[in-house]
Amino acid sequence: MKTPMHSIPVPSRGGKHFVLVDEKKASAAKPLFRRPANLRPRKPQGQPRELDALCDLAANRIAIEGVSPEIDGGRFPAKCVAGEQVLIEADIFGNAHDRIVACLRYRPAGTESWTEQPMILLENDRWSTTIVLGENRLYQFTFCAWHDLYATWREEVAKKHTAGRNIALELEEGRRLLQSAARSDWAGPDDVAELEQVLASLEILRADTQRLALLGSDAVAAVMSRAGVRTNLSYYHKVLEIFADRKTAAFSAWYELFPRSQSGDPARHGTFDDVIARLPYVRDLGFDVLYFPPIHPIGETNRKGRNNSLKAELGDVGSPYAIGSEHGGHDAIHPELGSFEDFHRLMAAARRHGLEVAIDFAIQCSPDHPWIKAHPEWFDWRPDGSLEFAESPPKKYEDIVNVNFHSDAFPGLWHALRDIVLFWIGHGVKIFRVDNPHTKPFAFWEWMIGEVRSRHPEIIFLAEGFTRPKITKRLAKVGFNQSYSYFTWRNLKRELEEYLTELTQEECRHYMRPNFFTNTPDINPIYLQHSGRPGFQARLILAGTLGGNYGIYNGFEICEAEAVPGKEEYLNSEKYQIRAWNMDEPGNLQWDIGFVNRLRRNHKSLQDFTSLAFYNAWNDNIIYYGKRTADLSDFLLFHVCLDPHSAQGADFEVPLWELGLTDDAPVEVEDMVTGRHFTWHGKIQHIHLDPFYKPYAVWRLISPGAHAGQSRPDA
Repeated sequence: MKTPMHSIPVPSRGGKHFVLVDEKKASAAKPLFRRPANLRPRKPQGQPRELDALCDLAANRIAIEGVSPEIDGGRFPAKCVAGEQVLIEADIFGNAHDRIVACLRYRPAGTESWTEQPMILLENDRWSTTIVLGENRLYQFTFCAWHDLYATWREEVAKKHTAGRNIALELEEGRRLLQSAARSDWAGPDDVAELEQVLASLEILRADTQRLALLGSDAVAAVMSRAGVRTNLSYYHKVLEIFADRKTAAFSAWYELFPRSQSGDPARHGTFDDVIARLPYVRDLGFDVLYFPPIHPIGETNRKGRNNSLKAELGDVGSPYAIGSEHGGHDAIHPELGSFEDFHRLMAAARRHGLEVAIDFAIQCSPDHPWIKAHPEWFDWRPDGSLEFAESPPKKYEDIVNVNFHSDAFPGLWHALRDIVLFWIGHGVKIFRVDNPHTKPFAFWEWMIGEVRSRHPEIIFLAEGFTRPKITKRLAKVGFNQSYSYFTWRNLKRELEEYLTELTQEECRHYMRPNFFTNTPDINPIYLQHSGRPGFQARLILAGTLGGNYGIYNGFEICEAEAVPGKEEYLNSEKYQIRAWNMDEPGNLQWDIGFVNRLRRNHKSLQDFTSLAFYNAWNDNIIYYGKRTADLSDFLLFHVCLDPHSAQGADFEVPLWELGLTDDAPVEVEDMVTGRHFTWHGKIQHIHLDPFYKPYAVWRLISPGAHAGQSRPDA
């Protein structure tokens, strides 16, 4: 009796359609997979059990290697976006000339049934396929491949017949292949009925030409692709993981502000209600994430004064990163900002404006933090009984102390920090910017993010890890959805091209999503200190169009650049005092910011970080790049002047070859800044950029036959 089958329809490419059978017989890769017995080499009777290993080895005749994405040999999940296509590739080949069928197998983690997706042979034994993982969750995937004896037979018998050879024996071989398929574990009831009908019809036919026409027909080939015996069925030796994030993890625009500075009066502490009044401004600029530095009670002990003074004067508000006072710790709100009821009102208002609120998760404490008395074992103490203050030589942070993740702090502190994140999730927060994660154990982040994600897969963690490259990448591997980057310090054309090529083409593209912040409260870049308005415009367009994620810290839009002499720090920093901002100052960048964010929102080519390509513009002061969709329906080009002081010009290449055009062909172009349409004739054109007029240019190439009526984003 045939084994009952549990069939799962599988999406297909190239007209092929596969089903899965009884998962007890084909469930996963060894030891997850158990192969159907009729496909294993038979162990001679009376032979020792050790022969099982040889039988398993002999069964895997097809090599599967060179898998992409596979992060650190499968140690960490790759990342993708739920609902968007994911490209998966592998090298798959055998030692014979038989035709091979290769499949990707994938499933939501924690489930039993696999879905199979046929793979396409590219060249040099490289196979690929694309899938769409529809849910925001963790998935598993692996591969299988087998020799397709029917496809091999069909190809060879056709050649022999064309050459005039006698094919009687070959036709008998084909008949037997159909018989085997009708009895295989891969054939569904409809397949069996169809194969039996073909076999019955074959008995009536006598002419070899007729029998070949039936056995080699496209209809039979379609059935055999589903039901044929999977000879030498081989499996990849690992089950890999890939996490499908929600879209905001890969594509977002952040605006950072201090809630306490939103009153408009430096003498009055801002409140959550003041922030609510600012929401339309942030929305109208086109941002979708509004980020706050810590909003918790601020300690009094060793409170910092203005400009990081060691002595606070009466009325000084201190640094919000000195978390904890008599009013509470990480699960409390600074009383001058408002209550939890006020916070909930702010969260609701932000949602109405299309904004998500991100808060800071800073694992450090003021000497007044309640944990110090309740859990002294969580902290480092000096031999004289005093607390060990935080240090980052030559800097010393006298107003904060760091926790100790090991010794007696484990596991209590780990659980407490996880519960802080879950606490704020309970109050509606779904995005956390994490302060200095590189100074905490990788194991903690892997565990904590995994714990949170298992309950709330939609949560996003941004790693503020300005540290060494390998540490930055490790943080992304252990679970951070986004990462601060070195973009802030990449100013030269060569630096930008090399760094972006690494991020978009090397293995890190599968797990690390950089967030290109132009500036932060901690970083007033040297370039911006001396560039004037043109430099701010250039860095804005670069951040917003090179990166999938980018952000600005408020004050950027009015070109705030006053610095502590000789340092990358803001003079009169908001970290230590309340500021009042007039964002409508002459020369502000509100139009430019709105333009960039509308461009991002309206053009799919900008929503894929890895679609970036650099092109030739023969002037090192002009960087030239493009982004396009795979179908060429959206193709944008960018020129940005990197010299904020002088006009620059360059000849450049229009990538006509990507549109399938010759070097002398015309192409229609839209100037996305002005909306003007015109035609470029030929591959070589010229650009002139005056930084005091407009240090950037954005063009849309219109493919031959494409609709040219799309309006510019500010229309």
